[in-house]
Amino acid sequence: MKIHEVFDNVATGFEALGVLAMIIGFLIAFYLAAQRFVDGEGGSFGLLRNSLGGAILLGLEILVAADLIRTVTSEPSVENVTVLAIIVLLRTILSMSIQIEIDGTLPWKRALTESGASVLGRNVTKERERRQARRAPSPTTAQKASHTTTRKRAAHKAPAGTKRAAKKAGAKKRTAKAHPPATDTKA
Repeated sequence: MKIHEVFDNVATGFEALGVLAMIIGFLIAFYLAAQRFVDGEGGSFGLLRNSLGGAILLGLEILVAADLIRTVTSEPSVENVTVLAIIVLLRTILSMSIQIEIDGTLPWKRALTESGASVLGRNVTKERERRQARRAPSPTTAQKASHTTTRKRAAHKAPAGTKRAAKKAGAKKRTAKAHPPATDTKA
């Protein structure tokens, strides 16, 4: 088997994987949206749209990788390279437009870029957490108050070794010197 045949088979495998990723992503997206619709909650269309975009984006990313691998197997003619470049360019532009649709902003204006897999994975995780939250018993009023108090206390504590922690420790020492604890003199 020649090296060109190996790379051609690998590229074909990547193409199949890209199509399979889109199909599985579509199924996941429709399942998530259907769950939300059946639960009677709003936003199922937005979830479907976002998840479908992520699935298409993931598939396109894999297909671009297959095209790049195929450059190894193609004959180095101007015609083959031009056709391959046009295909990669079109898929890249399509990926960018889908990414803009999902995020609502230009890719170069985002701090971190997300892949199609991360978009789809984030939606699956959110839906799983949402469903678990609906199944969990609601906390009592006392538990809510206790949790809020604990959060407030934790927010006021500064991590050890920080300037804020050192300032707080110094303030406590000064307060202790200014107001010494009362001692029992009856003993």
